[in-house]
Formats: sequence, C-alpha cells, structure tokens
Amino acid sequence: MAKSSAISIGMSLTIFCLIGMIGDIMSGGSFNLDHYRFTKMVIGSMIVGLGFGLPTFIYRKDSLPMPVRVIIHMGTGCIIYTIVAYAVGWMGGSGNILKVMVAAVVQLTVAFIIWYLFMRYYRREAKRMNDRIQEMK
Repeated sequence: MAKSSAISIGMSLTIFCLIGMIGDIMSGGSFNLDHYRFTKMVIGSMIVGLGFGLPTFIYRKDSLPMPVRVIIHMGTGCIIYTIVAYAVGWMGGSGNILKVMVAAVVQLTVAFIIWYLFMRYYRREAKRMNDRIQEMK
C-alpha cells in the first residue's frame, strides 16, 4: 500500500507540475498563484494521489469481480479528485458551466488513461510470469 501511495503521489505531483507549466506558457508567463494557492494545490495534488493510490489494495481481493474492484478504486479516486479540484480551484469559479464540464471530463479522462496503462502493464507482467512458470515445467 505504501508503494502504491508513493507512486500515485509522485504521478499526481508530476502531472500537477506539467499542467502548471502548460498554464504558465498559455498565460504568457503571467500565471499567478497568491494567498497560498500554490501550497493548497500541492497539498490537494498529494491528497488526490492518495485518493487513487490507497484504494489499489482492492485488487488483492480475489473474491470481488474485476468490474467491482475497478468501480471501487476509480470511484473513490474520482470522488476525492472532484472534491479536491473544487476546493483548490482546479474546477469551478469560472462562471461558465461548459468550461467546468470540459475541465472535469479532461481531468477524469486522464485518470482513466493512467489506470488503463497500469492495468495493461500488470496484465503483461502476469502473462510473462505465467509463461515463465510454464517454461519451467
């Protein structure tokens, strides 16, 4: 669980920094975070990392079907993400519901893409291990 949390916090902070750089470039260098907004966003990013990292223990519960495990993991992460995103200002406050919805869809799509890439990686690793076991027989 600690490894999953560390990886997810690292990924969350990396994505936060990359998006911050893109925002700075798009605003022509006038990207401004005052009143501890940067600190709040970094802490929020760490919480989001934990929100996606801690629930990964559910994949060790073989008694639950895979779709249920995915719903628990991604549901928990996405709910935490949404709450944090509104709290620190990643979504909302613009007054334009379309902008908020586009931001939410983009950010949640990124979460599912990352999940999908991890799923493919771990499935490939399991197949490699199974193939190696079969070779040893």
